Amino acid sequence: MARPCAGASPSPSPRAARRGPGRTRPVLHTASRPPDVGPRPGAGGAVRARAASSAPGEPGDGPACAWPGGGAPAAQGPACAWPGGPAEVRRDDGPGAGEDAAAFRLADQSVASWLAFAAVLAAALAALHALWLDPRGGYGAGFVAFVAGASEDPHAVMVLLLALFGVAHSGLAALRPRGEALVGARAYRVLFAGVSLPLAVAAVVYFIDHRYAGVPLWDVQAVRALPGLHAGLWAANFVSFLFLYPATFNLLEIAAVEEPRVHLYETGIMRITRHPQMVGQLVWCLAHTAWIGSSFMAVTSAGLMFHHLFGCWHGDRRLAARHGAAFDAVKARTSVWPFAAVLDGRQRLPPDFLREFLRPPYAAVTALALGTYAAHPLFQRLAHELQW
Repeated sequence: MARPCAGASPSPSPRAARRGPGRTRPVLHTASRPPDVGPRPGAGGAVRARAASSAPGEPGDGPACAWPGGGAPAAQGPACAWPGGPAEVRRDDGPGAGEDAAAFRLADQSVASWLAFAAVLAAALAALHALWLDPRGGYGAGFVAFVAGASEDPHAVMVLLLALFGVAHSGLAALRPRGEALVGARAYRVLFAGVSLPLAVAAVVYFIDHRYAGVPLWDVQAVRALPGLHAGLWAANFVSFLFLYPATFNLLEIAAVEEPRVHLYETGIMRITRHPQMVGQLVWCLAHTAWIGSSFMAVTSAGLMFHHLFGCWHGDRRLAARHGAAFDAVKARTSVWPFAAVLDGRQRLPPDFLREFLRPPYAAVTALALGTYAAHPLFQRLAHELQW
């Protein structure tokens, strides 16, 4: 049983109770008060903290816990470390705060869990190759040929591939509560990945093979010697990866090594935008469309952005259904468009805001971005060999 902070009420949250013994997380209760009002003296020895509208880690007038993974400094008074994983801060009397994004502590990691993750990843890649990519017996080529049979226009085929992926991906996400109730969270995650991943790979391979199809709209590559052009577009693509992959915050859950949960993050990249994947996709599309300059690339970018903009609405709807008032509070002090909540005063960046990015998950994203760029020639060669 996880030990609560000194002076805090040890009562578990309902979600902690559902996780069962041994998986509870501490809940930091605050005295009853309206939002955006300073703390009042608490009763019954409850831990006093700032109102829910305050940024995580801001000092209160009593004991508080430090955010894990190098977040904001601890508040005044004695502090205690969270026993593992992202911290959850809630209020008894109203909206609660989200989790600390990208929290990672080496002491909390299990070698066995990461070995299991490596084994699951290897098995998934092997199955993807054998059942989908292998020209001798995979089903990927036949699937793409079937979709391409609907039209000879590569623009239309790309739209169909994106639509099939979008319907499957978002549809299964919408059905997640019912699916998990039927088969369990881990089994449903395997089903979700087993459907979404092959469809995503089919769209990516087809895109690589046809990226210059259609009408040339412009040719910035003809002036690639222009100082800063290539470097600027490369930097934009690099930044897009920092937004695109918040899944690295919980890789063990992505692989179903740990039981998947619907997280409500609030720190780090979430202070900038509540929907980082949409923003990252927008930056990626703008940079690639500028560099490639074909009508096919423009249509692909439009399709990707349509799905991600729909995902903003759909994601908010799912988070509201799962987290209720806690999501309403996070939504009130975050924004869809980058820095909008900061500019209008709803989000206050703490002095050590940049420290929230100096964590292993962001290091993994950086390595992924650099590795993906270095592997571009390999991806293009493999896609050309598949001829989808």
